[in-house]
Amino acid sequence: MDDDHSSSNECRKRGSSALQLGPRKRALKSDPLVSHGRHFGRTVFALCNYPSLLTNGILRLEQLEEASLEDFTAEERREHLVFEKLLDSYPGLLERIRDGTEEEVLHVGELIGKGASAARGEDTKSLKPVVIDWIIPAGEAVVPSLPRNSKISRGFNHPITGRLLCPAELDWNDAETKQKLQSGEIAVSGDQWPLFVYANEAYDPDDPWNGLLRSRLLVNAFRHIFTSPSSVEKEPKATRAGNARLHGMTAVTAPSVAYVATQVRFALCSSSVFSRTDTVTDSETFYHSLLDLLEDPDEKGEVTDLLVWWNRQIFPTSSAARRTLKTNSALSKIRERRAALKDANTSTTL
Repeated sequence: MDDDHSSSNECRKRGSSALQLGPRKRALKSDPLVSHGRHFGRTVFALCNYPSLLTNGILRLEQLEEASLEDFTAEERREHLVFEKLLDSYPGLLERIRDGTEEEVLHVGELIGKGASAARGEDTKSLKPVVIDWIIPAGEAVVPSLPRNSKISRGFNHPITGRLLCPAELDWNDAETKQKLQSGEIAVSGDQWPLFVYANEAYDPDDPWNGLLRSRLLVNAFRHIFTSPSSVEKEPKATRAGNARLHGMTAVTAPSVAYVATQVRFALCSSSVFSRTDTVTDSETFYHSLLDLLEDPDEKGEVTDLLVWWNRQIFPTSSAARRTLKTNSALSKIRERRAALKDANTSTTL
């Protein structure tokens, strides 16, 4: 995928969103911020213009001294949340950019962006051949065969990748629908989620949350990227620490699931190069649409259950993998009673 940052002039424009990819920039020398950018991009926000994120964030901090975050647009509030997460994830970063010159701030953003872009590119490259092994049951052959290092036959050009990429609300088995998808007469936008994001590729229109983002294909890709390529198998044979261990990651994040889904979707399609202006793959819209759902406060219960499920797949021994309490269990009743007593005591003292 592209190494993408913006020029200083573009960064200073408050109207441009940092949560979009910027133009290509030459590679910079290694720095701890590069390594941090690799993990931040995978687990917090992938398709980001970091120089703009930092410069806009600093300006917004000054404006927040006399205004409320609610005074900003929804896009600006979301951008500021990503900015705050970046500050929290790297001690001393706020002081570094607040006390630095404009050039230094841009340099920091470029370093972080370099890491995020490099990680995306590496993940794209490594998933390209191995995803073919995961789209059919073990021991079976892909028919017609698919080259591991060429994507021209993928996407709607192949019956298997076409079915996996078919929007969940459409019927790939319908000859007319298939023909229109293959010819481009039906243009698929990024917010039309493909069938592969559902467990067993089964979509329930009456319950769209059922099985969403719980497919084996996504789990395999997540393990490949975050734990190690060999961990996709039953018995890991990795000789070095995976990305999760290198960065102290012990729990799956919602953005990391969206990131993996975006990578898998791109690996299955026929496009050979990731581009933010590619209206065929529409990867940015896809990624943002998943984040919109996973960060929606109204969906908190479903998202919590989803992340518990994911942590049981990836980090089964971590506390994040524990099941949520059943609403009618004895323990949940005890906690409800304790909470009610606390509320009653608080009301009495007031």
